Amino acid sequence: MTSYAPEELASGWEFKIVRSATGAFKRTEFLQRVLEEEKRAGWTLVEEFDNSRVRLKRPVSARASDGGSGIDAYRSHVGISELALGLRVGVGILAGLALILSTIAFLVHASHR
Repeated sequence: MTSYAPEELASGWEFKIVRSATGAFKRTEFLQRVLEEEKRAGWTLVEEFDNSRVRLKRPVSARASDGGSGIDAYRSHVGISELALGLRVGVGILAGLALILSTIAFLVHASHR
């Protein structure tokens, strides 16, 4: 991982990490779209950690135009949230279990006829 140089921290830069719960940064078109959105708020890519996290930086002076950028300049997640992803997985598991149990109940009932 890239370290912060003391002059970067002292000379008016701010940094953030943006996360994707689904690892969507592996898709180049998704990453490029997010970077274009972030660019409107003055952010530039420092590094891509993996398919789920990217580090960005911008000059502190870019805060002055935050209201007109059209995005939340301090967002830290893109795409589906971790909570929504977890709920979908949980509902899928419960639906699968319900299907299995209903199939077993049907087979048991059918064998007693």
